[in-house]
Amino acid sequence: MAYFDAASAAPLHPVARQALLASLDDGWADPARLHREGRKARMLLDASREAAAEAVGCRADEVVFTPSGTRAVHSAVAGALAGRRRVGRHLIVSSVEHSSVLHSAEVFEAEGGTVTRVAVDRAGAVDRSGYAAALRPDTALACLQSANHEVGTVQPVAEVAEECRAAGVPLLVDAAQSLGWGPVEGDWSLLTASAHKWGGPSGVGLLVVRKGVRFAAQGPVDERESGRAPGSGNIPAIVAAVASLRAVRAEAAQEAVRLRELTARIRARVPELVPDVEVVGDPERRLPGIVTFSCLYVDGEALLHELDRAGYSVSSGSSCTSSTLTPSHVLKAMGVLSEGNVRVSLPPGTAEADVERFLEVLPGAVAGVREKLGAPAPAVQAGPEELLVDSLGKRCPIPVIELAKVFGEVPVGGTVRVLSDDEAARLDIPAWCEMRGQEYVGEEPAERGSAYVVRRVS
Repeated sequence: MAYFDAASAAPLHPVARQALLASLDDGWADPARLHREGRKARMLLDASREAAAEAVGCRADEVVFTPSGTRAVHSAVAGALAGRRRVGRHLIVSSVEHSSVLHSAEVFEAEGGTVTRVAVDRAGAVDRSGYAAALRPDTALACLQSANHEVGTVQPVAEVAEECRAAGVPLLVDAAQSLGWGPVEGDWSLLTASAHKWGGPSGVGLLVVRKGVRFAAQGPVDERESGRAPGSGNIPAIVAAVASLRAVRAEAAQEAVRLRELTARIRARVPELVPDVEVVGDPERRLPGIVTFSCLYVDGEALLHELDRAGYSVSSGSSCTSSTLTPSHVLKAMGVLSEGNVRVSLPPGTAEADVERFLEVLPGAVAGVREKLGAPAPAVQAGPEELLVDSLGKRCPIPVIELAKVFGEVPVGGTVRVLSDDEAARLDIPAWCEMRGQEYVGEEPAERGSAYVVRRVS
């Protein structure tokens, strides 16, 4: 098996395993106690905090260890908003933030706050002007990820931080995907990260709050971790997390060059090997190990199963892999194809041979899924001026497949009206039009679902 899902969780780094085992004997006691065992545990915790601060580029007393990266985000958003409550009740996020940030924003909104969601371009990147325009006198906090978790696009954190600093607004950076590659540049105010993203054990998150940032921890607090992460931390896991962070950082420069070449190879060759594919994300400003593409006429979940049977573990942002049957909010915000989506995220040490074999396996896997779903062959016969395709009750990618099957039957200038109640159709039909060079007329209300109108231009 080749594990190509490091953006979800990276394999445990050998250094993390060694550090975890080595610290089990000395890190089990309560570090708040003054006895010998407590002092040993405290020394491990303090050393880990110092090392984490060095890796982040901050003071040791600004670092808090949390039970997870998600908990770090929730605590950071809630604490910063509460600390600046007198300033106002306005929060800024990008439309492609991790769900932990967006869920925090939804809670804040439900409690009476207002949220501005800054749009991204088709590469998944925000523009500093978007944040500048969103800043208001009552803005309490702005959030921006350092790099996107689904498509790998690196965000202009330093530029956005300048805008926020000029307005006197703290910027929270979710650095979960990028911290293993290097520190986050710019004058940010708060930062969060998660150890299992860089090869540390799960169950360890980082929360950094710069001195001078107004912060009021929410919920019951105690004396541990400045009151920002109540309860006793898992000290052996913390030691292993920080040790692995230092280890991957030492390898980062060399490994980044190697992985960037491998993902560039995937970006270039997938469209050559597989027809009707859209590669998404910024081709240059991206993390070294992530490449994402979407395949027309493919059920994302079915494709993942085919690749898993072939020995490859990947992930997908397709709506078919979600219990809510809605497409990835990231792909939706970018306005790109969501059906048949595959995210390849290579862990450090990935062998070139595994990538080459993946490129050999992929075309057959995609073709097999398309055949099972009855993907269309080119049609040329002209027919009536407009055709109606009833895809109500059918899920992705069936509405697009049925559109493609009949599209050749309308003459140039004719239209096809697709009825669908699948949320993904709102994204995938316009994406199909762009890939095919046809005109997407728009969406119209229907008795059930919506009608998506497409005009044939060639």
